[in-house]
This record gives sequence, C-alpha cells and structure tokens, in this order.
Amino acid sequence: MEVDKKKGNLLIHQVRSINWAIDGLNFSFNKGTHFKIQTVAAIIVIVLGFIYKISSFEWLTLILISAAVLSTEAMNTALEEACNLLHPDLHPSARVAKHCAAASVLIFSLAAIAIALVIFVPKI
Repeated sequence: MEVDKKKGNLLIHQVRSINWAIDGLNFSFNKGTHFKIQTVAAIIVIVLGFIYKISSFEWLTLILISAAVLSTEAMNTALEEACNLLHPDLHPSARVAKHCAAASVLIFSLAAIAIALVIFVPKI
C-alpha cells in the first residue's frame, strides 16, 4: 500500500512539473520580444522544411537547433528575472551575467542562421 501511495505522489509531482514548465514557456513568450521572434523564425523554418521536402537528417538538425535557441532564450529570461530580483539597481555583476546569457542566445542564433542557410540555399 505504501508503494502505491508513493507512485501516486510521483505522478502528481510529474504533472505539476510539466505545468510549471508550461508556465515558464508562457512567461518567456509573453515577456520577451526575442522569444516571440525566435518562435516565428522556428515556424518559418518548419514551413520551409515542408515546402522544400528536407531530409530526415535536415529535420533533426533544424529541430535540435531551434530547440536550443528557444531553450537558451528561456534561460536568458530566467537569469534576467533572477538578476532583477536580486539587484533591482543594475549591479555590475548582474550586468555581466545578463550580457553573457544574451551572448549564449546570440551564439545559438548565429548557428541556427548558418544551418538554415546550408540547408535551404541549395534548394532555393
């Protein structure tokens, strides 16, 4: 009986965790202009993928890089919110942390552009 109770609690915890992640996704989308831009870019890439009938490997590559860009954008939002909470007046270290997080998004975004060019330019 004790084991069944723990399994039930685990399932409830997993459902709540998914809901918290969805809340974070909604917050990132509603809070950040860049997250919206990256989402639109991912949708455009998906549409182009269907139009140009890209290979399975190309799909996997685009899915992975798109997820990486959106994930780093969400982490950037999380870090900015934490820095704003800890240091409402822009602290030099908070500034550096925010800039480094933004740099990680930039790195993945540039990689995504390069990947999209490699995949789509030959097909266009």
